[in-house]
Amino acid sequence: MSWQQRIDAALDERRAADALRTRRAVSQGAGRWLTLGDQRFCNFSSNDYLGLSQHPAVIRAWQQGAERYGVGSGGSGHVSGYTTAHRELEEELADWLGYSRALLFISGFAANQAVIAALTGKDDRIVADKLSHASLLEAASHSPAQLRRFAHNDVGQLTMLLAKPLTGQQLVVTEGVFSMDGDSAPLATIADATREAQAWLMVDDAHGIGVVGEQGRGSCHLQGIKPHVLVVTFGKGFGVSGAAVLCSDTVADYLLQFARHLIYSTSMPPAQAVALGASLRVIRSDDGHARREKLAALITHFRTSVAHASVTMTDSTSAIQPLIVGENSRALRLAERLRQRGCWVTAIRPPTVPPGTARLRLTLTAEHQFDDIERLLEALHDGE
Repeated sequence: MSWQQRIDAALDERRAADALRTRRAVSQGAGRWLTLGDQRFCNFSSNDYLGLSQHPAVIRAWQQGAERYGVGSGGSGHVSGYTTAHRELEEELADWLGYSRALLFISGFAANQAVIAALTGKDDRIVADKLSHASLLEAASHSPAQLRRFAHNDVGQLTMLLAKPLTGQQLVVTEGVFSMDGDSAPLATIADATREAQAWLMVDDAHGIGVVGEQGRGSCHLQGIKPHVLVVTFGKGFGVSGAAVLCSDTVADYLLQFARHLIYSTSMPPAQAVALGASLRVIRSDDGHARREKLAALITHFRTSVAHASVTMTDSTSAIQPLIVGENSRALRLAERLRQRGCWVTAIRPPTVPPGTARLRLTLTAEHQFDDIERLLEALHDGE
């Protein structure tokens, strides 16, 4: 089979399964509204949970950062790309989350891959929740360490896997809030099992940070644990992009030597770090508290009001509210009908989620109004 035949066959297989991914160029897509061409939709597909991508203070901070530093970092942080803006943000994050160090990464995907690749070796074992994000599972599968997956949120099976003999070290990997189901990990019991096995715990809290817990400190703070490695990303609750790894001094020094994504990638623009600092200040402020309170009220209203016989809801109290419809074609059809009613939703299909669990991944934000939720509910009830 030639290169072209291989590519054509893979694309044909995706088309036949109603699983082909496409992109649409929108003129606005992060906030309450999504604009496509001359049409405007109420947006239920954005991860901008607190609406900070449109916050005047965050926008102004990025502009001011660009005026001071320019629009790029100019290189890796190990060369010339680590500025006072990066250092100040790292220090603020570490202080906020109770760690001695924070290291900035260009994305959450890069952070997860860098940490797992740098920490694990051939004698080690990674024990990961089977529904962990693709960045975590891909990094684990590419690692020389053995990978074992435990059933979603099943601490009993995690404990059993951790008890198996091993000559090296063990790294337990999970998320705070799961990106596709929207439910939360039982972090306190996972931390207990990890400690009992003398293993280390790594938590990716991409969808919890900024959104849950006191001052938005996330899932780990909410459940009273402190993992050895905490990964937080900035494209959701912070409304920007990028990521940080929170850890001890020695782990930070180790990653600076061995995390290839840090060493060989251009660092985030300093102006972005300035904007993230402004976003963090909003998150910690009364404004941030009010946004979290409003988001929680919207989530409660949606969950108590939705009643659609042909879909299944997950056990999610987060901003992610998936409606599982089963077959790919049904998910695509329902998504299109909702768009015809002015609600922009996205159909998520395998391989992103397991076969037979295609879904509408609805996301709520603090920018939504209660009238928007009513509009969505009416569209859902009339959808099929």
